[in-house]
Amino acid sequence: MQQALVLEKKGVLSLREIDLPTEVGPGEVKIEIDTVGVCGSDVHYYTHGAIGPYVLREPMVLGHEAAGTVVDVGSDVRNLKVGDRVCMEPGVPNLSSRASKLGIYNVDPDVRFWATPPIHGVLTPFVIHPAAFTYKLPDNVSFAEGAMVEPFAIGMQAATRARIQPGDVGAVIGAGPIGIMAALAALAGGCARVFISDLSADKLKIAGQYPGIIPVNITERPFADVIAEETSGWGADVVFEASGSPKAYQGMFDLVRPGGAFVLVGLPVEPAQLDVAGAISKEVRIETVFRYANIFDRALELIASGKVDLKPLITGTFDFKDSIKAFERAAAGLPSDVKLQIKVKE
Repeated sequence: MQQALVLEKKGVLSLREIDLPTEVGPGEVKIEIDTVGVCGSDVHYYTHGAIGPYVLREPMVLGHEAAGTVVDVGSDVRNLKVGDRVCMEPGVPNLSSRASKLGIYNVDPDVRFWATPPIHGVLTPFVIHPAAFTYKLPDNVSFAEGAMVEPFAIGMQAATRARIQPGDVGAVIGAGPIGIMAALAALAGGCARVFISDLSADKLKIAGQYPGIIPVNITERPFADVIAEETSGWGADVVFEASGSPKAYQGMFDLVRPGGAFVLVGLPVEPAQLDVAGAISKEVRIETVFRYANIFDRALELIASGKVDLKPLITGTFDFKDSIKAFERAAAGLPSDVKLQIKVKE
């Protein structure tokens, strides 16, 4: 038994003892959790009790963006040792599945993903995890940054699916955590500049502190007008939808150039209308993103190199004993908050 932040049912959190796995298998490691990020999906389970087909039916430990220290290793583990600082990829696929063999293990129907019902998350002092999905942190990457690799990996997956060419102009709808991650990944992937839109001046201010990211407040001017002006009417080469708002789909293809790419990252909670004729008339390539695959190591390389600095996005840190307060604040959706984290280890 160990302490954990448990979502008992929709809207009810408790910090209590719960029975979790403790035995380390041959290919596994035991990790002492240091820092866990509060993700929008965690908050959504808290406030709604479900995300699409994933429905909370019994108490579940929350948290899937994590970093910590290896405290025990299985007999077959060669790439990690006790004392290593690590971050963990939260989705463990069935490695014999057809999806895994195709290299797209993120869409394996059998994937076991932390804090996705019925799989427990990691807001608890110790977890067991496969060494194959555990990554050693470079010395200059902090635990807080290590816990940011998971959301940054989504941005990296989006930039990879966009097939960015050096010098491309990018556009991102939504300046939440994933929108900013997508913008940073697009810059790292070769975009010359990336425009990012939102309704929140606070979020745009945070995004706009990065060189190459240009904030656009759509309460003042339509995003399509700004993109048209900045590209002489041509449109952005790659556009990322990261707001998850069905409203974002209205006029979305006005943003992208003929033959450009539109990458869908945000998950709308209700059906969105897609302008098929608008897409066809420009022969827009539409890509979709579901989590990530084969990305974590590259995300770490970018962070360690200093080319991507995620520290400014951490806007609040809570002690483990205040985990419920952290989720209450996250659920409040303060415009000035980008990423809240929980420090599990004292």
